[in-house]
Amino acid sequence: MKEVEIYTSPLCGFCHAAKRLLTSKDVNFAEVDIAVQPERRAEMMQRANGGRTVPQIFIGEEHVGGCDDLFALERAGKLDVMLAA
Repeated sequence: MKEVEIYTSPLCGFCHAAKRLLTSKDVNFAEVDIAVQPERRAEMMQRANGGRTVPQIFIGEEHVGGCDDLFALERAGKLDVMLAA
């Protein structure tokens, strides 16, 4: 399974929803809380091509996008394929 990384903040409902989806699929993920590590926001924005909002989700080196993008992949049946590749 590919490595998954998600940039979050504690009061973000979309972050919690994305993490719930990943957890429900037994996906281990590395979480970067930008409230605790604000110096990593610039890193997130660079990796996410300017994306400023959380969550920003990466599967392997590929930028998935945010929560809506993650759920769209799941609905399209593409998330499991991305995770397994």
